[in-house]
Amino acid sequence: MIRAVNSSAFFKTFKEALIAFSFGIGGVLAGFIVASQLDIFRSPLFPWAIAVYPAVLSAKGVISGLFSGRLSTALHVGTIYPRFLGNTKSFYKSFETVVGITLEASVAMSLVSVVFGSLFWGITFADFPNILLVVVATMTLGLTVSLLTIAVAFVTFKKGLDPDVIVYPIMSTVMDIVVTIFYVLTLNLFFFFGSVGKYAVAFIGFLPMILMLYVLPRNIHEEEFVKTIKESFFTVMFVALIVNVTGTVLKSVSEKVIVEDMKEIYTVYPALIGTVGSVGSVVGSTATTKLALGLFKPSFSAMRNHATRIFGTWAASMTMFVSFSALSLFINGTFAVYRFLGFTSLLLTANIMAVTAIVLISYAVSILTFKKGLDPDNFVIPIESVLADSVTSVALLVALFLVSHMV
Repeated sequence: MIRAVNSSAFFKTFKEALIAFSFGIGGVLAGFIVASQLDIFRSPLFPWAIAVYPAVLSAKGVISGLFSGRLSTALHVGTIYPRFLGNTKSFYKSFETVVGITLEASVAMSLVSVVFGSLFWGITFADFPNILLVVVATMTLGLTVSLLTIAVAFVTFKKGLDPDVIVYPIMSTVMDIVVTIFYVLTLNLFFFFGSVGKYAVAFIGFLPMILMLYVLPRNIHEEEFVKTIKESFFTVMFVALIVNVTGTVLKSVSEKVIVEDMKEIYTVYPALIGTVGSVGSVVGSTATTKLALGLFKPSFSAMRNHATRIFGTWAASMTMFVSFSALSLFINGTFAVYRFLGFTSLLLTANIMAVTAIVLISYAVSILTFKKGLDPDNFVIPIESVLADSVTSVALLVALFLVSHMV
Protein backbone atom coordinates (compact mmCIF):
# COMPACT_ATOMS: atom_id res chain seq x y z
CA MET A 1 0.00 0.00 0.00
CA ILE A 2 2.88 2.34 0.78
CA ARG A 3 4.06 2.21 -2.87
CA ALA A 4 0.65 3.52 -3.91
CA VAL A 5 1.23 6.80 -2.06
CA ASN A 6 1.79 9.78 -4.35
CA SER A 7 3.97 12.37 -2.58
CA SER A 8 2.26 15.50 -3.94
CA ALA A 9 -1.21 14.07 -3.27
CA PHE A 10 -0.01 12.96 0.17
CA PHE A 11 1.02 16.46 1.18
CA LYS A 12 -2.19 17.91 -0.26
CA THR A 13 -4.24 15.51 1.84
CA PHE A 14 -1.97 16.13 4.85
CA LYS A 15 -2.40 19.90 4.51
CA GLU A 16 -6.19 19.78 4.11
CA ALA A 17 -6.58 17.25 6.92
CA LEU A 18 -4.30 19.24 9.21
CA ILE A 19 -6.37 22.37 8.59
CA ALA A 20 -9.55 20.46 9.39
CA PHE A 21 -8.06 18.62 12.37
CA SER A 22 -6.65 21.85 13.81
CA PHE A 23 -10.20 22.67 14.81
CA GLY A 24 -9.80 19.70 17.15
CA ILE A 25 -7.90 22.03 19.44
CA GLY A 26 -11.35 23.26 20.37
CA GLY A 27 -12.01 19.75 21.68
CA VAL A 28 -9.52 20.53 24.41
CA LEU A 29 -11.92 23.28 25.48
CA ALA A 30 -14.69 20.70 25.72
CA GLY A 31 -12.43 18.53 27.86
CA PHE A 32 -11.50 21.47 30.06
CA ILE A 33 -15.22 22.09 30.65
CA VAL A 34 -15.57 18.47 31.79
CA ALA A 35 -12.50 18.77 34.01
CA SER A 36 -13.94 21.91 35.61
CA GLN A 37 -17.19 20.07 36.41
CA LEU A 38 -15.73 16.97 38.06
CA ASP A 39 -18.00 17.40 41.08
CA ILE A 40 -20.98 16.63 38.82
CA PHE A 41 -19.36 13.84 36.82
CA ARG A 42 -18.05 12.08 39.95
CA SER A 43 -21.13 12.64 42.11
CA PRO A 44 -22.54 9.44 43.70
CA LEU A 45 -26.04 10.99 43.36
CA PHE A 46 -25.97 10.49 39.57
CA PRO A 47 -23.19 7.99 38.76
CA TRP A 48 -24.40 7.79 35.17
CA ALA A 49 -23.30 11.35 34.30
CA ILE A 50 -19.74 10.48 33.19
CA ALA A 51 -20.82 7.22 31.49
CA VAL A 52 -23.63 8.89 29.51
CA TYR A 53 -21.33 11.71 28.33
CA PRO A 54 -19.82 9.65 25.45
CA ALA A 55 -23.33 8.58 24.46
CA VAL A 56 -24.42 12.20 24.12
CA LEU A 57 -21.33 13.09 22.08
CA SER A 58 -21.71 9.98 19.93
CA ALA A 59 -25.43 10.45 19.34
CA LYS A 60 -24.87 13.97 18.10
CA GLY A 61 -21.86 12.74 16.12
CA VAL A 62 -24.06 10.16 14.37
CA ILE A 63 -26.50 12.86 13.28
CA SER A 64 -23.81 15.35 12.31
CA GLY A 65 -21.85 12.65 10.48
CA LEU A 66 -24.86 11.40 8.56
CA PHE A 67 -25.85 14.94 7.61
CA SER A 68 -22.37 16.13 6.61
CA GLY A 69 -21.67 12.91 4.68
CA ARG A 70 -24.88 13.25 2.67
CA LEU A 71 -24.21 16.93 2.01
CA SER A 72 -20.65 16.28 0.83
CA THR A 73 -21.57 13.49 -1.57
CA ALA A 74 -24.64 15.37 -2.85
CA LEU A 75 -22.56 18.47 -3.58
CA HIS A 76 -20.08 16.37 -5.57
CA VAL A 77 -22.74 14.60 -7.64
CA GLY A 78 -24.88 17.73 -8.07
CA THR A 79 -28.10 16.72 -6.31
CA ILE A 80 -27.67 19.64 -3.87
CA TYR A 81 -26.53 23.15 -4.76
CA PRO A 82 -24.22 25.18 -2.49
CA ARG A 83 -26.86 27.72 -1.48
CA PHE A 84 -29.58 28.03 1.16
CA LEU A 85 -32.35 29.50 -0.98
CA GLY A 86 -33.70 27.96 -4.19
CA ASN A 87 -32.06 24.62 -3.46
CA THR A 88 -33.23 21.14 -4.43
CA LYS A 89 -35.95 19.11 -2.74
CA SER A 90 -33.29 16.67 -1.57
CA PHE A 91 -31.60 19.44 0.42
CA TYR A 92 -34.70 20.39 2.39
CA LYS A 93 -35.67 16.78 3.01
CA SER A 94 -32.19 16.05 4.37
CA PHE A 95 -32.58 18.85 6.91
CA GLU A 96 -36.01 17.64 7.98
CA THR A 97 -34.62 14.13 8.39
CA VAL A 98 -32.21 15.44 11.02
CA VAL A 99 -35.14 16.33 13.27
CA GLY A 100 -36.53 12.80 13.12
CA ILE A 101 -33.18 11.15 13.73
CA THR A 102 -32.51 13.44 16.70
CA LEU A 103 -35.60 12.18 18.52
CA GLU A 104 -34.95 8.60 17.42
CA ALA A 105 -31.35 8.65 18.64
CA SER A 106 -32.17 10.34 21.95
CA VAL A 107 -34.74 7.74 22.98
CA ALA A 108 -32.59 4.81 21.82
CA MET A 109 -29.48 6.08 23.65
CA SER A 110 -31.42 6.62 26.88
CA LEU A 111 -33.11 3.21 26.83
CA VAL A 112 -29.93 1.25 26.16
CA SER A 113 -28.01 3.34 28.70
CA VAL A 114 -30.46 2.38 31.43
CA VAL A 115 -30.29 -1.33 30.57
CA PHE A 116 -26.52 -1.29 30.28
CA GLY A 117 -26.12 0.97 33.31
CA SER A 118 -28.21 -1.29 35.52
CA LEU A 119 -25.70 -4.05 34.80
CA PHE A 120 -22.42 -2.14 35.06
CA TRP A 121 -22.87 1.40 36.46
CA GLY A 122 -24.90 0.79 39.57
CA ILE A 123 -28.07 2.56 38.42
CA THR A 124 -31.70 1.41 38.31
CA PHE A 125 -34.65 1.84 35.95
CA ALA A 126 -35.84 4.64 38.23
CA ASP A 127 -33.04 6.72 36.68
CA PHE A 128 -34.52 6.38 33.18
CA PRO A 129 -36.73 9.54 33.27
CA ASN A 130 -33.78 11.66 34.40
CA ILE A 131 -31.43 10.24 31.77
CA LEU A 132 -34.05 10.58 29.02
CA LEU A 133 -34.85 14.22 29.82
CA VAL A 134 -31.19 15.23 30.08
CA VAL A 135 -30.20 13.45 26.85
CA VAL A 136 -33.17 14.65 24.77
CA ALA A 137 -32.78 18.25 25.99
CA THR A 138 -29.05 18.23 25.21
CA MET A 139 -29.64 16.77 21.75
CA THR A 140 -32.43 19.26 21.03
CA LEU A 141 -30.20 22.21 21.88
CA GLY A 142 -27.55 20.68 19.62
CA LEU A 143 -29.89 20.91 16.62
CA THR A 144 -28.87 24.56 16.28
CA VAL A 145 -25.48 23.46 14.95
CA SER A 146 -27.03 21.84 11.85
CA LEU A 147 -27.29 25.23 10.16
CA LEU A 148 -23.58 25.76 10.71
CA THR A 149 -22.87 22.34 9.17
CA ILE A 150 -24.67 23.43 6.01
CA ALA A 151 -22.79 26.73 5.88
CA VAL A 152 -19.39 25.05 6.26
CA ALA A 153 -20.22 22.50 3.54
CA PHE A 154 -21.29 25.22 1.11
CA VAL A 155 -18.34 27.52 1.77
CA THR A 156 -15.70 24.76 1.46
CA PHE A 157 -17.26 23.49 -1.78
CA LYS A 158 -17.36 26.99 -3.29
CA LYS A 159 -13.71 27.57 -2.28
CA GLY A 160 -12.62 24.48 -4.20
CA LEU A 161 -11.83 22.47 -1.06
CA ASP A 162 -13.04 18.91 -0.59
CA PRO A 163 -16.02 18.90 1.81
CA ASP A 164 -15.39 15.18 2.41
CA VAL A 165 -12.12 16.19 4.07
CA ILE A 166 -13.14 19.47 5.69
CA VAL A 167 -16.75 19.44 6.86
CA TYR A 168 -17.05 16.61 9.36
CA PRO A 169 -13.72 17.19 11.13
CA ILE A 170 -14.60 20.85 11.67
CA MET A 171 -18.17 20.17 12.73
CA SER A 172 -17.13 17.25 14.91
CA THR A 173 -15.03 19.59 17.03
CA VAL A 174 -17.65 22.32 17.08
CA MET A 175 -20.23 19.71 18.06
CA ASP A 176 -18.03 18.39 20.87
CA ILE A 177 -17.72 21.86 22.37
CA VAL A 178 -21.36 22.84 21.92
CA VAL A 179 -22.78 19.51 23.10
CA THR A 180 -20.45 19.43 26.12
CA ILE A 181 -21.57 22.93 27.09
CA PHE A 182 -25.23 22.00 26.61
CA TYR A 183 -24.79 18.73 28.54
CA VAL A 184 -23.13 20.44 31.50
CA LEU A 185 -25.73 23.23 31.49
CA THR A 186 -28.57 20.71 31.32
CA LEU A 187 -27.13 18.67 34.19
CA ASN A 188 -26.74 21.78 36.33
CA LEU A 189 -30.18 23.05 35.43
CA PHE A 190 -31.86 19.71 36.09
CA PHE A 191 -30.17 18.86 39.38
CA PHE A 192 -29.41 22.20 41.03
CA PHE A 193 -32.29 24.53 40.12
CA GLY A 194 -35.18 22.67 41.70
CA SER A 195 -38.56 22.32 40.02
CA VAL A 196 -37.97 25.32 37.74
CA GLY A 197 -34.88 23.66 36.29
CA LYS A 198 -36.62 20.33 35.79
CA TYR A 199 -39.58 21.95 34.04
CA ALA A 200 -37.23 23.93 31.78
CA VAL A 201 -35.35 20.78 30.77
CA ALA A 202 -38.66 18.94 30.19
CA PHE A 203 -39.91 21.75 27.95
CA ILE A 204 -36.76 21.64 25.83
CA GLY A 205 -37.04 17.86 25.66
CA PHE A 206 -40.57 18.03 24.24
CA LEU A 207 -39.57 20.34 21.38
CA PRO A 208 -38.47 17.52 19.00
CA MET A 209 -41.87 15.87 19.45
CA ILE A 210 -43.57 19.13 18.52
CA LEU A 211 -41.30 19.51 15.48
CA MET A 212 -42.10 15.95 14.41
CA LEU A 213 -45.81 16.84 14.30
CA TYR A 214 -44.84 19.26 11.53
CA VAL A 215 -42.20 17.16 9.77
CA LEU A 216 -43.82 13.70 9.77
CA PRO A 217 -47.04 14.49 7.83
CA ARG A 218 -44.96 16.27 5.17
CA ASN A 219 -42.59 13.34 4.70
CA ILE A 220 -44.41 10.12 5.60
CA HIS A 221 -44.79 9.24 1.91
CA GLU A 222 -41.39 10.59 0.81
CA GLU A 223 -39.19 7.65 -0.19
CA GLU A 224 -35.90 9.40 0.62
CA PHE A 225 -37.08 10.47 4.09
CA VAL A 226 -38.50 7.03 4.98
CA LYS A 227 -35.41 5.24 3.62
CA THR A 228 -33.05 7.42 5.66
CA ILE A 229 -35.06 7.02 8.87
CA LYS A 230 -35.21 3.23 8.43
CA GLU A 231 -31.52 2.86 7.64
CA SER A 232 -30.50 5.26 10.40
CA PHE A 233 -32.61 3.30 12.93
CA PHE A 234 -30.35 0.26 12.67
CA THR A 235 -27.31 2.50 12.80
CA VAL A 236 -28.65 4.28 15.88
CA MET A 237 -29.39 0.99 17.69
CA PHE A 238 -25.93 -0.30 16.86
CA VAL A 239 -24.45 2.97 18.05
CA ALA A 240 -26.51 2.87 21.26
CA LEU A 241 -24.98 -0.49 22.16
CA ILE A 242 -21.42 0.55 21.33
CA VAL A 243 -21.46 3.90 23.17
CA ASN A 244 -22.38 2.18 26.39
CA VAL A 245 -19.19 0.16 26.06
CA THR A 246 -17.44 3.50 25.62
CA GLY A 247 -19.12 4.85 28.74
CA THR A 248 -18.03 1.85 30.78
CA VAL A 249 -14.48 2.12 29.48
CA LEU A 250 -14.47 5.86 30.24
CA LYS A 251 -15.48 5.08 33.83
CA SER A 252 -12.49 2.73 34.00
CA VAL A 253 -10.22 5.38 32.49
CA SER A 254 -11.65 7.89 34.97
CA GLU A 255 -10.88 5.62 37.93
CA LYS A 256 -7.33 5.06 36.69
CA VAL A 257 -6.83 8.79 36.03
CA ILE A 258 -7.80 9.50 39.64
CA VAL A 259 -5.31 6.91 40.87
CA GLU A 260 -2.51 8.09 38.57
CA ASP A 261 -3.33 11.78 39.13
CA MET A 262 -3.44 12.54 35.38
CA LYS A 263 -6.22 15.11 35.16
CA GLU A 264 -4.93 16.28 31.80
CA ILE A 265 -6.56 13.21 30.26
CA TYR A 266 -10.01 14.65 31.00
CA THR A 267 -8.97 17.77 29.12
CA VAL A 268 -7.68 15.99 26.04
CA TYR A 269 -10.25 13.16 25.83
CA PRO A 270 -12.86 14.83 23.54
CA ALA A 271 -10.09 16.04 21.21
CA LEU A 272 -8.68 12.52 20.91
CA ILE A 273 -11.96 10.80 20.08
CA GLY A 274 -12.88 13.66 17.74
CA THR A 275 -9.63 13.42 15.80
CA VAL A 276 -9.74 9.64 15.44
CA GLY A 277 -13.34 9.96 14.30
CA SER A 278 -12.26 12.60 11.81
CA VAL A 279 -9.63 10.27 10.36
CA GLY A 280 -12.33 7.67 9.85
CA SER A 281 -14.66 10.23 8.30
CA VAL A 282 -12.07 11.34 5.75
CA VAL A 283 -11.19 7.77 4.78
CA GLY A 284 -14.82 6.65 4.67
CA SER A 285 -16.37 9.76 3.12
CA THR A 286 -13.79 10.05 0.33
CA ALA A 287 -14.27 6.34 -0.35
CA THR A 288 -18.06 6.71 -0.65
CA THR A 289 -17.63 9.63 -3.05
CA LYS A 290 -15.23 7.64 -5.25
CA LEU A 291 -17.64 4.72 -5.23
CA ALA A 292 -20.53 7.02 -6.21
CA LEU A 293 -18.48 8.46 -9.05
CA GLY A 294 -17.25 5.03 -10.16
CA LEU A 295 -13.58 5.91 -9.59
CA PHE A 296 -12.76 2.57 -7.97
CA LYS A 297 -14.32 -0.83 -7.50
CA PRO A 298 -16.07 -1.84 -4.25
CA SER A 299 -13.36 -4.27 -3.18
CA PHE A 300 -10.80 -4.45 -0.40
CA SER A 301 -8.01 -4.81 -2.92
CA ALA A 302 -8.84 -1.31 -4.16
CA MET A 303 -7.72 0.02 -0.77
CA ARG A 304 -4.22 0.48 -2.19
CA ASN A 305 -5.68 3.16 -4.46
CA HIS A 306 -6.82 4.97 -1.31
CA ALA A 307 -3.42 4.81 0.40
CA THR A 308 -2.58 8.47 -0.16
CA ARG A 309 -5.73 9.63 1.65
CA ILE A 310 -5.11 7.16 4.48
CA PHE A 311 -1.46 7.99 5.21
CA GLY A 312 -1.83 11.73 4.66
CA THR A 313 -4.74 11.84 7.08
CA TRP A 314 -2.99 9.61 9.60
CA ALA A 315 0.11 11.82 9.62
CA ALA A 316 -2.08 14.86 10.28
CA SER A 317 -3.74 13.08 13.22
CA MET A 318 -0.39 12.25 14.83
CA THR A 319 0.71 15.86 14.47
CA MET A 320 -2.47 16.96 16.27
CA PHE A 321 -1.99 14.42 19.07
CA VAL A 322 1.40 15.98 19.84
CA SER A 323 -0.23 19.42 19.91
CA PHE A 324 -3.01 18.17 22.19
CA SER A 325 -0.41 16.81 24.61
CA ALA A 326 1.36 20.15 24.96
CA LEU A 327 -1.85 22.19 25.16
CA SER A 328 -3.45 19.96 27.78
CA LEU A 329 -0.40 20.14 30.02
CA PHE A 330 -0.21 23.93 29.66
CA ILE A 331 -3.90 24.38 30.49
CA ASN A 332 -3.55 22.24 33.61
CA GLY A 333 -0.36 24.04 34.65
CA THR A 334 1.68 20.85 34.69
CA PHE A 335 3.90 21.32 31.65
CA ALA A 336 7.46 20.06 31.96
CA VAL A 337 9.67 18.42 29.37
CA TYR A 338 9.60 15.00 31.01
CA ARG A 339 5.81 15.13 31.42
CA PHE A 340 5.39 16.27 27.82
CA LEU A 341 7.51 13.39 26.50
CA GLY A 342 5.72 10.85 28.68
CA PHE A 343 2.21 12.13 27.91
CA THR A 344 2.98 12.41 24.18
CA SER A 345 4.24 8.82 24.15
CA LEU A 346 1.01 7.76 25.82
CA LEU A 347 -1.16 9.59 23.27
CA LEU A 348 0.82 8.42 20.22
CA THR A 349 0.61 4.82 21.45
CA ALA A 350 -3.15 5.22 21.64
CA ASN A 351 -3.15 6.88 18.20
CA ILE A 352 -1.40 3.96 16.50
CA MET A 353 -3.87 1.45 17.90
CA ALA A 354 -6.99 3.55 17.39
CA VAL A 355 -6.27 4.88 13.89
CA THR A 356 -5.25 1.47 12.55
CA ALA A 357 -8.58 0.07 13.70
CA ILE A 358 -10.75 2.97 12.53
CA VAL A 359 -9.21 3.12 9.04
CA LEU A 360 -10.00 -0.55 8.48
CA ILE A 361 -13.51 -0.14 9.90
CA SER A 362 -14.35 2.95 7.82
CA TYR A 363 -13.18 1.43 4.57
CA ALA A 364 -14.90 -1.88 5.28
CA VAL A 365 -18.25 -0.23 6.07
CA SER A 366 -18.14 1.88 2.89
CA ILE A 367 -17.42 -1.18 0.73
CA LEU A 368 -19.89 -3.54 2.38
CA THR A 369 -22.83 -1.10 2.43
CA PHE A 370 -22.21 -0.17 -1.22
CA LYS A 371 -22.19 -3.86 -2.20
CA LYS A 372 -25.48 -4.40 -0.37
CA GLY A 373 -27.14 -1.63 -2.37
CA LEU A 374 -27.45 0.64 0.67
CA ASP A 375 -26.52 4.32 0.81
CA PRO A 376 -23.03 4.33 2.40
CA ASP A 377 -23.52 7.91 3.61
CA ASN A 378 -26.24 6.67 5.97
CA PHE A 379 -23.79 4.27 7.61
CA VAL A 380 -20.11 5.11 7.19
CA ILE A 381 -19.60 8.26 9.26
CA PRO A 382 -22.25 7.43 11.89
CA ILE A 383 -20.81 3.96 12.50
CA GLU A 384 -17.14 4.90 12.34
CA SER A 385 -17.62 7.99 14.52
CA VAL A 386 -19.17 6.03 17.37
CA LEU A 387 -16.73 3.16 16.97
CA ALA A 388 -13.95 5.75 17.00
CA ASP A 389 -15.12 6.81 20.46
CA SER A 390 -15.02 3.24 21.75
CA VAL A 391 -11.82 2.31 19.94
CA THR A 392 -10.04 5.43 21.18
CA SER A 393 -11.26 4.90 24.74
CA VAL A 394 -10.06 1.29 24.74
CA ALA A 395 -6.75 2.31 23.11
CA LEU A 396 -6.28 5.00 25.75
CA LEU A 397 -6.98 2.53 28.56
CA VAL A 398 -4.54 0.01 27.06
CA ALA A 399 -1.91 2.75 26.57
CA LEU A 400 -2.35 3.83 30.20
CA PHE A 401 -1.83 0.22 31.29
CA LEU A 402 1.25 -0.22 29.10
CA VAL A 403 2.87 3.05 30.11
CA SER A 404 2.19 2.55 33.83
CA HIS A 405 3.79 -0.91 33.70
CA MET A 406 6.81 0.28 31.73
CA VAL A 407 7.68 3.03 34.19
